[in-house]
Amino acid sequence: MSVKIHKLAVVKKGAELDEDVEIGPFSYIGSEVRIGKGTVVKQGAVIDGRTIIGENCTIYSATIGVPPQDLKYKGEPSEVIIGNRTVIREYVTIHRGTEGGGMVTKVGNDCLIMAYSHVAHDCRLGNHVILANVATLAGHVEVDDYAIIGGMTGIHQFVRIGKHVMVGGASAVGRDVPPFTVAIGNRAKLEGINIIGLKRRGFSRETIRALTTAFEMLFKTDEPLKVSMEKVRDEFGNIPEIEEMLRFIEESKRGICTA
Repeated sequence: MSVKIHKLAVVKKGAELDEDVEIGPFSYIGSEVRIGKGTVVKQGAVIDGRTIIGENCTIYSATIGVPPQDLKYKGEPSEVIIGNRTVIREYVTIHRGTEGGGMVTKVGNDCLIMAYSHVAHDCRLGNHVILANVATLAGHVEVDDYAIIGGMTGIHQFVRIGKHVMVGGASAVGRDVPPFTVAIGNRAKLEGINIIGLKRRGFSRETIRALTTAFEMLFKTDEPLKVSMEKVRDEFGNIPEIEEMLRFIEESKRGICTA
């Protein structure tokens, strides 16, 4: 059980490679990089800076850990952290964090980042997140667990995408998207509850029905949102998923996508 480094790869002194790591030809691994057990780096990848890769990941010809495209960045020793079993496909770019965003860009476990996607500085992705081809996240974007971002979609900086959200392809998202919903369009609007996604992930019919009713009460009314939220909380406040949606809305700083 040993590390396998192709003779045409460059691994700088100081890099830490755990057992069973494989580094393909024409790849570059910087001196501060740490790669976990069983991870495979395919040909042509560039992994630099203070980057930590978890176990059993597969990385194609991506560029990870390079300085951010942020004019405020002054070389501070920020990081990229990637979890376990994540797959990063061809020509993905993941940039290190900045002092203004907590110094770290983070991707969770079991994620799939498809070809040509971009994860900018200080983004934070949860677990089981999927970015389809050419999905683009600006700086400081947060994407929670099980969210799916469709291909050729752009997410504005500081936007939050909630759990189990589906953002349709070719969208432009300028405001926060509450958990369990579907959003699509330029600018993106809420279409309803992500019923198909929730069924696939084992949510009960009762929970999905309650979320659907709550969505109608919140976003398909002429009442002020605060009034609608109080009504939803009175009727469904004992359901954790609905309380999570309400809390997400209350904490929003950019505002919520309209329906």
